[in-house]
Amino acid sequence: MTTPPVSRATTPPAPLISLTWTDHVTGRQGHLVVDRLVRGVSSGGLRMRAGCTLDEVVGLARGMTMKEALHFDVDDTGARYIPLGGAKGGIDCDPRDPEAYGVLVRYLRAVRPYIENVWTTGEDLGLTQDIVDRAAAEAGLVSSVQAVYPLLDDETAARRRLADAFAVEVDGIGLDELVGGCGVAESALAALDRAGVAYGEARVSVQGFGTMGGATARFLSRAGLTVVAVADIKGTIANPAGLDVEALLAARDGYGTVDRGALRDDDRELPADAWLAQDAELLVPAAVSYAIDTTNQSRIRARWVVEAANMPVLAEAETMLAARGITVLPDVVVNSGTNAWWWWTLFGDIGADADEAFGHTRRSMRALVERMLDRAEADGSTPRAAAHAIVADRLPVMAERFGWYR
Repeated sequence: MTTPPVSRATTPPAPLISLTWTDHVTGRQGHLVVDRLVRGVSSGGLRMRAGCTLDEVVGLARGMTMKEALHFDVDDTGARYIPLGGAKGGIDCDPRDPEAYGVLVRYLRAVRPYIENVWTTGEDLGLTQDIVDRAAAEAGLVSSVQAVYPLLDDETAARRRLADAFAVEVDGIGLDELVGGCGVAESALAALDRAGVAYGEARVSVQGFGTMGGATARFLSRAGLTVVAVADIKGTIANPAGLDVEALLAARDGYGTVDRGALRDDDRELPADAWLAQDAELLVPAAVSYAIDTTNQSRIRARWVVEAANMPVLAEAETMLAARGITVLPDVVVNSGTNAWWWWTLFGDIGADADEAFGHTRRSMRALVERMLDRAEADGSTPRAAAHAIVADRLPVMAERFGWYR
C-alpha cells in the first residue's frame, strides 16, 4: 500500500517577527510570532496554557498564514474581506492559576505596540474573548483587533457590527463560541457525504469540551450523528448508545469541564485517553496541540481524524495513520471558520445574525473542504498536502495584489 505524502511544507521561511517576553513579577514567559504581513496586518489568536513554547507559537502562526490564504478566493472580487497575514501569541501559564489574569495584562502591555499596529488577536485555547477584551482595556488598548481598523471603509459601523455579533446568543451560547464548531462539523459532514456515509450511521468521539469541542459536538449531534464519547480534564465520558450532548453542555464550566452529577446511569467514566480508542467513524481532537503521537496513534480505530484543535496530530503520527488508511482532515482548513467569521463580520460580508453566520460558514467550509479533497485525489496526496498545494498557488497572487512582508 502506497502512503500518500503528508507534507507540512518544505523549509518554510523564518517568521517576520519572533519574540519572547518574561514577566518581571512571576518569571513566566509569553511569546509573539508574526509569520507574515498582508497589507501591513496579521491575524491570530492568543492562547494561554502551561508549557506553551516559542516553537509551538511559530507553528501556530504559520498555520494562520495558511488559514488566511485558504480563505482568499482568487476569483471572488466582490468579497469585502481580504485575508491578512498570519500571527499567534502564547503565554506559558495555566489559565486557572490565580496569577494568570495579571500575567495576561502585563503581556498585553508589553506587546501593545504590535497590537496597535500589526497584530490582530483574540481568544484561543485557555482564554475567552471577554477576558481578552477586559485585559486589553486594562493594558490601554482600544481593541485587540485595532490594527485592522485603517483597512475598514467605515470603522464605526464595522465595530458596531462585530459587537452586535458577539452579543448574539443561540440557545444560551454566544454566537462567537458556536461558529468555529459549525465549521468543524461542516467539514466532517462534507467528508461523510463524499464517502456516502449516512449521518445516522456515524459515531463521534471528541477530545475537549470547551468552545470548539462543545460546539462541534452540538452541531454533529443535531445533524443526526451519535456522539459516543467526550473527554475533558477529568477523563472520558462515554456511552455507546450516545451521550446527551445538550445536557453535558449545560453542565460544563467555563473551562469545558463537565459536572459528573449530570451523567445518566448508563454513561460511563473512563480514563482520560479512552477517547482515542472509541468505536467511532470520526475522532475530533479539540483540545491541546500534540495530542496524537507515534505511540498512541495505534489505538485509533476511526476512519477520519478531524483536527478541531491546532496541531493536534504530530507529523510522524499522521504518516502512520495514512499508512493505516485513516484520513486526517487538517486544522488549517477544519478549524479556520472562527477566524474567517470575525473578518466576514467586521468587513461586512455578513451581518450580526446567527442564521446568516452559520449559512455563510457552512457554504464556505464545505467549498473549501471539497476543493482540498479534490486536490488530494488528483495529486494522490493527503488532505494536508493538498491544502499546502492550494496555499502555494494562492500566495503569489495575494503578494501581487496586496503586497506582504515576511
